[in-house]
Amino acid sequence: MQDSNMEYLTIALPKGKLFSLSADLLAKIGYTADGLSDKSRKLVITNEEKKIKFIVSKTADVPTYVEYGAADIGIIGKDVLLESEKDVYELLDLGFGKCHLMMAVPRDEKRPTLMDYAHTRVATKFPHIAERFFNEHGMQMEYIKLNGSIELGPIVGLSESIVDIVETGTTLKENNLEEIAWIMGASARLIANRVSFKMKFDRIHTMVRDLRSILESEAAAK
Repeated sequence: MQDSNMEYLTIALPKGKLFSLSADLLAKIGYTADGLSDKSRKLVITNEEKKIKFIVSKTADVPTYVEYGAADIGIIGKDVLLESEKDVYELLDLGFGKCHLMMAVPRDEKRPTLMDYAHTRVATKFPHIAERFFNEHGMQMEYIKLNGSIELGPIVGLSESIVDIVETGTTLKENNLEEIAWIMGASARLIANRVSFKMKFDRIHTMVRDLRSILESEAAAK
């Protein structure tokens, strides 16, 4: 870690769905910066008064920035965190961005049991998570990595099934797919670089304490 970065706490935030929720939560504990937006052309936005830097990055890159110390702290979905297999500390479940990973298949071609899909192709953004799941069930599969529109896999004959995240299930229904196996739940997590956690322990500990207090008070108010 560079000496010039020791006075700053650098936080990596993901573009997309989690950005505004993350920024809003951090603002409640005073972690803000002028012009902080996932639409900003500036990718590093600094609050000089509070010595905070925000890195705005693609979702999949957040764990990498944190693992290598380019960011001290990051906010990322549990699904992306597990898939990345990065060596970071997971500090806090932030409770928002809830979804779950599942296996889905074409409704019209549904097979009697999960094991009937052994030795078939599965399209997914999450090949590591999928492989762990199928290995636990003693199933060998062929994994096809896709980065978008996973539902297309079975529709165009690329795969017999998909493993993907689901929030409402609407997209599955619209594409005549049916969930047949729940894999894991996911929500946004606060993560930290292992060296930063030791070198900047007081700041990070205070941040986690304040965030936990906000989350607990909001939960109690519901």
